[in-house]
Amino acid sequence: MTRLTSLTLRQLTYFVVTAEMGQVAKAAAQLSISQPAITTAIRDLETLLGATVFNRTPAGMDLTAYGKRVLGAANSILSGVDDLMNLPGENSPAEGEVSLATTYTVLGYFLTPHLQRLGRLYPKLTIRVHELPREEIESGLLDERYEMAIVLTSNIVSVDLKLQTLVASPRRLWLHAQHPLLKQSSVTLADVAAEPYVMLTVDEAAETAARYWSRTPYQPRVALRTSSVEAVRSMVANGNGVAILSDMVYRPWSLEGKRIETVVLTDQIPSMEVGLAWNPAPASTPAAELLRSYFRQLYLAPGAASGTVLR
Repeated sequence: MTRLTSLTLRQLTYFVVTAEMGQVAKAAAQLSISQPAITTAIRDLETLLGATVFNRTPAGMDLTAYGKRVLGAANSILSGVDDLMNLPGENSPAEGEVSLATTYTVLGYFLTPHLQRLGRLYPKLTIRVHELPREEIESGLLDERYEMAIVLTSNIVSVDLKLQTLVASPRRLWLHAQHPLLKQSSVTLADVAAEPYVMLTVDEAAETAARYWSRTPYQPRVALRTSSVEAVRSMVANGNGVAILSDMVYRPWSLEGKRIETVVLTDQIPSMEVGLAWNPAPASTPAAELLRSYFRQLYLAPGAASGTVLR
């Protein structure tokens, strides 16, 4: 018990992110901190636990068997802290029903954990979730079928909707673990154009890609178009192509257990922005306001991840 008195949430956070990213450099970029800060935190964590949590290899950081157990416990602790920090006050409006629209990517890679947490925090709050294409979400908000949406705000077209971005997830190049481009000091879209490309199509990903490719004299050499993120992951991991996708949907392993690496391109690639959208015309219900407050406090309060201002 004594040796754990100096255990900190920061150590656990840095450990979890490093485990997810597979490399200290990528974890540092994800957290916007220095690599030595992560290295020190992990070393201190191992000292406190009296065991090694990572095997250090030339390719990155691989969890030891003990480290995998620590990862499960760390995720539970951090989840519990999140719940504690988001407990409603005694006078918080915790009842009612809200109709919430969202898209495939946002539901699968961002919203689901929040729905689970909101269910624990506000058991009397009913959230009706509707997964829809972006065009149907916009029309549904405008004709008041849905009170609120969690969407890719960078894709929203209507100027009559209010938007508030919560998260800006950088897009990086995905490569298999032995790809030659990993050895280059810098990688550009010109380099990517020479490779077979796996184009994700869900949630207008192909249209977004076309916009930033159109600013260059190059075009991706598309080998496959697919609406499945897992198909992209598998194709890349098996060396059948490369892809440019956001950190939000990145996982270091394919379903076959093969490693996927990422590279920051020197070209300016827009981030994938996730946030709130709503129609400002009708009066907001207490349930919808509660939902908006939850996300704003979590992502936009001082010390949280920064977002954009209201449009």
